[in-house]
Amino acid sequence: MLSYQHIYHAGNLADVHKHGLLAWILAYMTRKDKPLSYIETHAGRALYDLDDPSALKTGEAAQGIDKVAAWFPADHPYAEVLARTRAAHGARSYPGSPQIAAQMLRPGDAIHLAELHPQEHATLDFAMSAFAAKCHLMDGFELAHSLCPPTPRRGVLLIDPSYEIKNDYTGIPRHIAQITRAWNVGVICLWYPILKSQAHHPMLHTLQAQHPQALRHEVHFPPARPGHGMTGSGFFVLNPPYGLDTEAQRLSECFATLAR
Repeated sequence: MLSYQHIYHAGNLADVHKHGLLAWILAYMTRKDKPLSYIETHAGRALYDLDDPSALKTGEAAQGIDKVAAWFPADHPYAEVLARTRAAHGARSYPGSPQIAAQMLRPGDAIHLAELHPQEHATLDFAMSAFAAKCHLMDGFELAHSLCPPTPRRGVLLIDPSYEIKNDYTGIPRHIAQITRAWNVGVICLWYPILKSQAHHPMLHTLQAQHPQALRHEVHFPPARPGHGMTGSGFFVLNPPYGLDTEAQRLSECFATLAR
């Protein structure tokens, strides 16, 4: 779906959930002095301006990072990347997942980013020009299949589609099954929205049956505005790093305060 642009949703509560866990994973994995590969299937533009009219139109950042930044202490990797991004690009800038990965990874690590939307890809390419990242104008699943197993073999794959293409729900379990057969040591991360329609339920049922040892973490929050269909955020992780469940539980406790 080439109409989707994440600027409308940047910095929302789903981003807080996803990016907080992703930053924690990358911080854990870079403790070891061995190179990593980072692959992302739906990269977006990597760097967002929360004062952009498109972001202000939905008000999702106001209910997200603007409201809950204090959940992350200054030494949390997500807070550190956010602070560095704003020092470099302004107080209303927000790092997407490619920017988080690029800031946290090291010179010997590999970064591959896929984005199919031509304008988003051009903006991504410009935003990542300061980093040794390869930005691919292609389908993200095609990129993942072509690279896995990657070099270096240790690494993280983030799958984060818009889900505007309904086939994503049915196709993702097949894609992940193929990728894990080729790359059984990869940390495979899938983000998905929790919707009132419960469209994600069959996909998660299949994934849990195929990967019973994976970590499934979900948080719930009030809709960003009347009529908004997303009421939560999910993160499904194959080969989760040690301690990720503890960080996920900490975030669960933070998100629970929103209901109160």
